[in-house]
Amino acid sequence: MRGLLIAAALLGAAQTTPTAGAQGVQRAVSGAPAGTAAADTLTSSFAVSGVNVILRRTPSNDVVAANLYLLGGTSLVPAAKAGLEPFLLEATERGTQRYPREALQARMAQLGSAVVTDPDHDWTLFGTRSTVETFDSTWTVLADRLMRPTLDSGQVEFVRAQLLSAVRQRRDSPDALLEYLADSVAFAGHPYGVPPLGTEQTIARLTLDDLRRFHKEQMMTSRMLLVVVGNVDRARVERLVSQSIGTLPKGSYQWALPASLVREGSVVATESRPLPTNYILGYFAGPPATSPDYQALRIANAVLSGRLFAEIRSRRNLTYAVNAPFVERAISAGGLYVTTVQPDLTLSLMHKEIRNLQEGWITEEGLEQLVQQFITEYFLDNETNADQARFLARAQLYRGDWRRAGQFMEELREVTPEDVRRVARQYMHNVKFAYVGDPAKIDKGIAARF
Repeated sequence: MRGLLIAAALLGAAQTTPTAGAQGVQRAVSGAPAGTAAADTLTSSFAVSGVNVILRRTPSNDVVAANLYLLGGTSLVPAAKAGLEPFLLEATERGTQRYPREALQARMAQLGSAVVTDPDHDWTLFGTRSTVETFDSTWTVLADRLMRPTLDSGQVEFVRAQLLSAVRQRRDSPDALLEYLADSVAFAGHPYGVPPLGTEQTIARLTLDDLRRFHKEQMMTSRMLLVVVGNVDRARVERLVSQSIGTLPKGSYQWALPASLVREGSVVATESRPLPTNYILGYFAGPPATSPDYQALRIANAVLSGRLFAEIRSRRNLTYAVNAPFVERAISAGGLYVTTVQPDLTLSLMHKEIRNLQEGWITEEGLEQLVQQFITEYFLDNETNADQARFLARAQLYRGDWRRAGQFMEELREVTPEDVRRVARQYMHNVKFAYVGDPAKIDKGIAARF
């Protein structure tokens, strides 16, 4: 990431005439010429007993990542029951009809595999990490956990205690607290404002009947997208799915992008903490993943990150951490993050850099260099089988077709200096901030300028 920040920092505000986006740059990863999309002959999609499946063959390694996406995320249940699905899935680790708790733990240790649960705002990921040799056996454990959990009352209470401990710990970390506070403020009234893991209050109130009812009503194939990346063939995947989760009810769930985010007003929510530095995170609403502005805002945030790094860290030495994150969800958002002992001055400089981006031009040569660096680092961050599965799932769910993942580089290269300037003007305002630190050191009037 540091290389990307440095490359972005080199993009000055020199006045140049905007021309077409960068062309003719050799692909960083695939080696195909710019402007063409190499055919993906290793990836296919199909349905098995009502379960939509994406399979990518990877003959070069023996790792298999199978990500089962249970769609809906935080929009699936009322906010008062936030964390219900992750609670249920974690509780399945404590025993199933086929595998009592001790037998399940022994089996997973014997296989050397893992079952992972990763709740998010748009879905809950329930997946396996195994070798080709142990994939079938590992899948059997995952399927039994999903389909036939015991949900013993004593074991459920054990899991509740673990989850409560994990949720309480986010108040011990300034960054974790900041992110939680920023989500709840920036996305208030939207499913993205609900923490996927829940809160102390919601987890404490969830009952065993809630878990059992949710399992009975929501474990349906219409909610499922399975993405498998590994050296396994279609027949093998079809057999495993048809004999397990494919026997679940189809149901009537229909995936759809959530509502757009509210774009009005700037606010600052503060949490007083006696810390050596102050933590600031603000979000502004971005476009849906289906919009042509999605990739343009991604690049604009990378440009802004570089400029903030150059001005606030390198030149002014006001921080050890500053960036402008791009929040990659079905409905995107952009952000401003910094830790600093001088919040007012730092926020003023952030505001100035946003204005510079909105009013000036970046050079086409600089943008071309940044995009190339961005592509390289982005794919380095997505090189594992599990990361490839996530990449394919986002393309399918956010943009309607897993093949859009293969167009990612072309879409980035099509972004022009004018696009960067336009999306900065259109989206980089009405920032909703969270602040953790000394409240006496921040002037909320400065934050209101955003």
